[in-house]
Amino acid sequence: MHLNVSMVKIAESIIEAALSLIQKGLIAGTWGNISVRVSQSQYAITPSGRKYQSLQPQDITVVNTDGTIVSGVFKPSSELPLHLAIYSARPDVQAIVHTHSVYASACAVAHRSIPPIIEDLVQLAGGSVDVAEYAFPGTADLGKNAVSALQDKYAVLLANHGVVGCGSSLAEAVTACELVEKAAQIYILAHQIGKPHILNQHDIDSMHKFYLEQYKHRQEDKTNESHINK
Repeated sequence: MHLNVSMVKIAESIIEAALSLIQKGLIAGTWGNISVRVSQSQYAITPSGRKYQSLQPQDITVVNTDGTIVSGVFKPSSELPLHLAIYSARPDVQAIVHTHSVYASACAVAHRSIPPIIEDLVQLAGGSVDVAEYAFPGTADLGKNAVSALQDKYAVLLANHGVVGCGSSLAEAVTACELVEKAAQIYILAHQIGKPHILNQHDIDSMHKFYLEQYKHRQEDKTNESHINK
């Protein structure tokens, strides 16, 4: 099926993000998945069981709000219900990244939320990264539980499973997953040398507000400049 220019760019950005996540060790093999909101009723998502290194733009699957395939020859990721549940509950979310990074997954296995202990994650996520109640992968219940634990934040842990990062852009969703993994590693290491100290709520709110109102826009401007200079 022929893709328009806009859809090709979205598909290429998804593939680029997937390869970046593999390189950074946040996903392995064909596990993990990425999606982008194409419109209010359509979403582009990585296909199920396909190696990211071999993906072409036409391999990215596009579905509508009930999961019906609009374009693409491959089945969408088995975690499609998770993505659709978050998009439905959070109109502000434009992209979702699901990873199985080691330290964050360790927290998910232990059913331990990552408290607000490190500034960069707090700025983006808006507080702790909590653990969604366990549900079998690929089910509507997993999506429901993730939405409940995510609330209005930008990252959530899936019990005994992995991480979900959200954003107003794909780059922001990727960054959310990177920061969650970093914070999880720091949290686990801090426990080995002492008791992690949690940031106070006033500082958390101030830093998150700064990110939303200022720092985020600086990052977007930098990204736009890099695209122009290509």
